[in-house]
Amino acid sequence: MNDADAPLPTALASASQAQFVAWLREVAPYVHAHRGKTFVVAFGGELIEAGRLNALVHDLSLLHAMGIRLVIVHGSRPQVQAQLALKGVEARFSHGMRITDAAALECAKEAAGEIRLDIEAAFSQGLPNTPMAHARIRVVSGNFVTARPVGVVDGVDFQHTGVVRKVDVEAIRQALAADTIVLVSPLGFSPTGEAFNLRMEDAATRIAAALKADKLILIAEGAGIRDRSGRLHEELSVAQAERLLADNELDAASAFNLGFLVQACRQGVGRAHLIPLALDGAILVELFTHDGVGTMISAEDLASMREATADDVGGLLKLLAPLEADGTLVKRPRELIEREIDHFTVLEHDGVIYGCAALYPFPEVQMGEMAALAVHPDYQNHGDGERLLKRIEARARAAGLTRLFVLTTRTAHWFLKRGFVPARVEDLPLQRQQLYNWQRRSQVLIKTL
Repeated sequence: MNDADAPLPTALASASQAQFVAWLREVAPYVHAHRGKTFVVAFGGELIEAGRLNALVHDLSLLHAMGIRLVIVHGSRPQVQAQLALKGVEARFSHGMRITDAAALECAKEAAGEIRLDIEAAFSQGLPNTPMAHARIRVVSGNFVTARPVGVVDGVDFQHTGVVRKVDVEAIRQALAADTIVLVSPLGFSPTGEAFNLRMEDAATRIAAALKADKLILIAEGAGIRDRSGRLHEELSVAQAERLLADNELDAASAFNLGFLVQACRQGVGRAHLIPLALDGAILVELFTHDGVGTMISAEDLASMREATADDVGGLLKLLAPLEADGTLVKRPRELIEREIDHFTVLEHDGVIYGCAALYPFPEVQMGEMAALAVHPDYQNHGDGERLLKRIEARARAAGLTRLFVLTTRTAHWFLKRGFVPARVEDLPLQRQQLYNWQRRSQVLIKTL
């Protein structure tokens, strides 16, 4: 037996098994949440050109096995460009769109046909000891999209360049109900039998909107939506995204992609994600981890989340009282909350405070304490606790803090699933160690930001 074939030492094998079990348990809630949902996944020809098609297909087959209904929309820009170059035809663009003359249309058809066959072949893999073993996935493609010509814009005739006019929603839903993956190429067809070259992003957005899909996932070059300073926006509401676009805070590529994500959410898509093409397994990290890996746009208006003011003291007391009474939270008298009101973030609906959390910074050691996390029972199980956690994490980062800690007696498991790890009282800032209540014996959990 070669050294490479030798079994792992018992302790190492046990640790590896425990890590695997912990990971599988951690992703289970996401599996339950995503089962039966409809996701539209879109990617450009750049992904195929980079040799990442097989890896993505493996990941998509896993999503399909978990009961997620998938519509895949592919692009073909670099492939069309290569075909034009081979034929010695100059590529022409205007207003950010390709001018598709007869030669360019033929190249678009050839590229789309070749890519469609490559994708179908990739989903047909079934070699033993590969992620596709026993997959047996059926893929269906067809004339799901009716298109119309862009026409003449500012004196420029775009010829065979089109935009989506209508999506055959019923046909797509029937295919999805039959446990089939739907594959859509960036071509649309008119009632008169003409073919039109479409933007992949436009096709994916319009399909997701027509289906009222739960998610639109755009896989593109770059690493999410970043402002000109390079800061990644992990999560944005539609209103926040529109402000970024209006303020011209983004580079051209980010603004282009964000525009389609916002459009999708405005038209009924629950969530829209932009994830990096270059990261292997990016779609799995985005869907099955708390922090994700790109940018998520939410149709939900997050304006109800804000920093607390003195007028919120009464609402906070009412919200916290039941949790203080049963011992979940430490009792905070009115005077203390009044003094510390600037530390609180609140969730408000129709003038009622229904959620809160507080951040107490210890800048000398670049740590912060998250305290008083509470959501009213009538609003629980809708992700508001996670929204509050993300806001506190953002506030901590903005304050230059690198670690966040919590003290809890009842909710340790919730925090562990969201990236916190067990720690000791001695790991807390010295000032907080001195205030630790040894009678409560709260668990100490720390997360690196």
